[in-house]
Amino acid sequence: MIVGSFRLHRGRALAVAALAALVLATGLGAVPRGTPARPPMADPVRVIVQKTTAADPAPELAVRRLGGQVTSALPIVAGFAATVPAAAVGELARLAGVRAVTPDDKVRVQGAASASTVNSVYPKVIKATDAWKRGITGRGVTVAVLDTGVAPGLPDLAGRLVQVHNDLTGRTEPCKNLSGELDCNDRYGHGTFIAGLVAGNGASSGGKWKGVAPEASVLSVKAAGADGAADVSNILAAIQWVVSFKDRYNIRVLNLSLGTDSRQDWTVDPLNYAVERAWSAGMTVVVAASNEGPDPGTITKPADDPWVVTVGATDDRGTAAVGDDQLPDFSGRGPTAHGLAKPDVAAPGAHVISLRAPGSTIDTQFPYYVDGSYRRGSGTSMATGVVSGAVALMLQANPGSTPDRVKHALVATARDAASTDPMAVGSGVVDVNAAAFSAPAGLANQGLARSNGQGSLALSRGSVQVQTDDLLGTVLGPTLGVTLTAQLLLWNPGGYTNAPWVPSNWYLSTWEINRWNRVQWYGNDWPGRKWRGSSWYGQESEESYGSSLAGSAWYGAWE
Repeated sequence: MIVGSFRLHRGRALAVAALAALVLATGLGAVPRGTPARPPMADPVRVIVQKTTAADPAPELAVRRLGGQVTSALPIVAGFAATVPAAAVGELARLAGVRAVTPDDKVRVQGAASASTVNSVYPKVIKATDAWKRGITGRGVTVAVLDTGVAPGLPDLAGRLVQVHNDLTGRTEPCKNLSGELDCNDRYGHGTFIAGLVAGNGASSGGKWKGVAPEASVLSVKAAGADGAADVSNILAAIQWVVSFKDRYNIRVLNLSLGTDSRQDWTVDPLNYAVERAWSAGMTVVVAASNEGPDPGTITKPADDPWVVTVGATDDRGTAAVGDDQLPDFSGRGPTAHGLAKPDVAAPGAHVISLRAPGSTIDTQFPYYVDGSYRRGSGTSMATGVVSGAVALMLQANPGSTPDRVKHALVATARDAASTDPMAVGSGVVDVNAAAFSAPAGLANQGLARSNGQGSLALSRGSVQVQTDDLLGTVLGPTLGVTLTAQLLLWNPGGYTNAPWVPSNWYLSTWEINRWNRVQWYGNDWPGRKWRGSSWYGQESEESYGSSLAGSAWYGAWE
């Protein structure tokens, strides 16, 4: 979660996971002993086949029928690698169920270091640097980062990582922890990266690698552990906690760099209900569009909600001017599953530099560091963190602004860049200086209906399953027959939607009283094989970003 890129369950757990891309060969094309040897293949070529539906076996069977051989499973791209006769490639590509056939020798997994030397200059692109000159740095504004945690002790966030006090236990910790792990450490690495984009002050680089709001405070709400996995129920509980304690910690912005591929109607979905409740409580909710582009209709949930600020990604090519910006293939496109125009705005989300979480999963699997304390990443997760920082600047400049006012100002002052398609970039790239100081009057979201939250939790989860760490290894998904939370308690939509979200009720809720289970990817859905934020880099000078499987995840790729 986190779309850089938040994985969910094939059955639906909100996932969060942007675990970086490891493609494991599973030998699907292995020949059993005793099988007669096939004749040599005529003019064999190596290809990657992407399927329309990941579970459909027909494309693999077609490869064998055409005289080819499947060589490895590639669930990272909803497909597989194969060797086929050159003359059969065209026929294979035209088959129903085959999304694309790509030469295998033209791409490499993004898990390797990127050939790119471009570094985003996102604070300049969105004109945060102009706001800094006015003394606007996010001071006094708290941004809740609902993610995988934030690494402790980082100089770039020193003194601005909010300490959370538990009234029941008397303990104070550097996060609200709903992950099932015992502490607030970011063992995955996504949340730390996002927090740096929002509010890092560049202390470890002499000010070189600053986030957008370098004096804002960050409140870490940890919903996932070392593999990045989480269930939608973790996210629902986290949002309820944020709303309940927003006044205590002055939470004005909620960053959700995550999503599920659910297509449940937003007017009934529990996750949509939760983000709308945060919005109505006075918090600007900023959500990643998804890393499922470039096809239309790839906006995920809760970015499909009309109330929130949905963010797509651009590639600024390392320049402050927007005239040369490009649109990465990975950025999710509208319309939503129910015909709504999204995203609302865009921001740089390619090759951005932010904080490492030393020793975390991402940090270990992708040890490509920048100036020691930083690393590079791409995804709508990153663009979302950039916009959350921009909102913090706007709220320091205009403390009385409501979320509806903030959204209107962002949309009204955004600039054309990277694409003329509003279903790709919304109103364009954010200009925070204009949004804070010269936006036209007006409010967003006037006359909109609201979700009632009474829909299915199972449908809200999307298409990927997680398994809890209880003795039975319970799988949370549509095949379970009952709807359980990650605490293995029956989901109660009435209790979730009807009770006031205030501290006293939180402490009496099942979320607080019962232990959270850790969850992991179930079956083949673990993040190393089903990575939402996968990027494929061509060998030519131009880079392209590939789409990955449905499900949900923290939307990020690691370079």
